[in-house]
Amino acid sequence: MGKEPGGDKKEGCDCRRFLRNNWLLLSTILAVALGIGLGLAVREYGKLSNLDKFYFAFPGEVLMRMLKLIILPLIISSMITGVAALDSSVSGKIGLRAVVYYFFTTALAVILGIVLVVTIKPGVSQKADEIDRMGSTPEVSTVDAMLDLIRNMFPENLVQACFQQYKTKREEIIATNGDKNDTIPTEEPFTSVMPTETSQNKTKEYKIVGMYSDGINVLGLIVFCLVFGLVIGKMGEKGQVLVDFFNALNDATMHIVQIIMWYMPLGILFLIAGKIIEVEDWEIFRKLGLYMATVLSGLAIHSVVILPLIYLIIVRKNPYKFAIGMAQALLTALMISSSSATLPVTFRCAEEKNHIDKRITRFVLPVGATINMDGTALYEAVAAVFIAQLNDLELDIGQIVTISVTATAASIGAAGVPQAGLVTMVIVLSAVGLPAEDVTLIIAVDWLLDRFRTMVNVLGDAFGTGIVEKLSKNELEQMDISSEVNVVNPFASETTMLDNEETEAKKSYVNGAFAVDKSDTISFTQTSQF
Repeated sequence: MGKEPGGDKKEGCDCRRFLRNNWLLLSTILAVALGIGLGLAVREYGKLSNLDKFYFAFPGEVLMRMLKLIILPLIISSMITGVAALDSSVSGKIGLRAVVYYFFTTALAVILGIVLVVTIKPGVSQKADEIDRMGSTPEVSTVDAMLDLIRNMFPENLVQACFQQYKTKREEIIATNGDKNDTIPTEEPFTSVMPTETSQNKTKEYKIVGMYSDGINVLGLIVFCLVFGLVIGKMGEKGQVLVDFFNALNDATMHIVQIIMWYMPLGILFLIAGKIIEVEDWEIFRKLGLYMATVLSGLAIHSVVILPLIYLIIVRKNPYKFAIGMAQALLTALMISSSSATLPVTFRCAEEKNHIDKRITRFVLPVGATINMDGTALYEAVAAVFIAQLNDLELDIGQIVTISVTATAASIGAAGVPQAGLVTMVIVLSAVGLPAEDVTLIIAVDWLLDRFRTMVNVLGDAFGTGIVEKLSKNELEQMDISSEVNVVNPFASETTMLDNEETEAKKSYVNGAFAVDKSDTISFTQTSQF
C-alpha cells in the first residue's frame, strides 16, 4: 500500500503543534538538566568564594522576585472576581467542599507518614549526636502561634497586610521577691505578664510583645477578598463596575505572568546550579538517607496513589492525564519550593491545560495555596517520630494522635513560603514534649525535601479544583442558566445581552470579558486571555 497523501506533512504539523503547545515545559526540563550539570561542573572545577556564589545565583534570584511580585495582585483579583461570580449560597457550598477536601487529604497524608516512619524506623539505628546540627532553633510557642494565626485572619490595617504579618514575641522579665517586686520596666503598649517558674528569691516571667514581621499576610487578604467579593456580588449592577475592574486586573496580571514565563527557564537553570554549589557537606545525605527515603516514599505514595485515587472515584476521569496537564506547575514548584510563588503557573495550567472553570480556580486555588499543605503535614509527622527515635523515646498511642492532630493544624497555618515547615515543626515537637532544638538535625536536608513537599502541595491543590468542579457541576449549570436573564457571572460561557440606556450599542459578556456587537466586535475566549 502506498503512503497516504499528505501523511508526512500531517505528522510534521503534529510535531510542531506539540512543540508549540509544550515549549515552556520542555525548555524548563532542559534548564533543570543543564542547571544540575552546570552546578556539578562549577562545584568540581571552579573555586568560587561565598561572594562569587551569591553573584552566580543572581538570575535565579531575579526569577523568584518576579514571581513573588505577581502574588499580591493575582490573589486579590482572582479571589474577588471568583467569589463575586458565584451566588452566596453556591460559594458557601464550594468553599465547604474545598475545605473538607483539604482536611481529608491532609489527614490522610499525616496518617500515611506516621505508618511509614513507624514501620521503617529510620531513627532507630542512629543517635542524635551522630548527626551534625545546622542553624538555630526557631523560638515558637504553640499557643502564641495559633493565636497569631487568628489575628492575621483579621488584619487591623489592610495596606500593612500586603507586606507584613503580625507576630507575637515573648520577652523575659526577672522579678526579685521581697517587700517590693522590682521588675524590668517596659514601654510596649501591648504586654501581658505570665509567671512560668519560681525559685527561692526569683520568679521567671514573660511579657507578650506584639510586633510585625516582613511577608505578605496572605490569610488576612484572602479573608478580606472573600467577604469583599461576596458583598459586591450581591450589589448587582452597582457592584458590576468593581467586578469588571478586578476582572481586568486579573487578565492583565495573567498577561504579565505570560511574559515572566519566557524568562523562567533561564532563571531555573541558575537557581538549581546555585543551590548545588551552596551545599557544603554531601555526607549529611548519607547520614540522613533513610529519613529522606521515608519522607520521599510517603510523598510519592500520596501523590501517585492516594490523590489520583480520590480524583478517580469522584470525577471518574484519568487522574494521570490531569496531572500531566499540571506538569509545568509541578516542575515550577519543585524548582522554587513555594506554593504561593507557583500560583500564577498553577492558574495557567488548571485553566488552559485542564480546562477547569475559572469560577472554581479563582476561588479554590488561592485558598489551597495557603491552607492545603499535604506534603508539609506528612513531613512534619515523619520528622517528629524520627526525632523521637533518635532520642530513644517510645511514643504511646496518645502522643502519636497528638502528633497527627498538631501536624494537621500546623500545616494549615503554614504560609506558602519556603521552609515554613521548620517553624511549624517546632510546634509539633513541643506538643509532645520532644526537644525543639533537635529540629537543627534535619535542617541540612530540609531545602531538598521542601521542594518535593511543595510539589505535592501544588498537586493536591490542582486535584482539588477538579474534584470541587465535579461536585459543584449542578450549581454551576444553574448559574449559567440564570445568567441568561441576569448578569451575575462574568465567567459564564453563555452570552447575555444588556441594553445600554445612553447608547444603542449592546454588549455581551463572554468568559470574563465583553464583546461589542455588530461593527465593533471584540471577542475574548478563555484560552486567548493568557
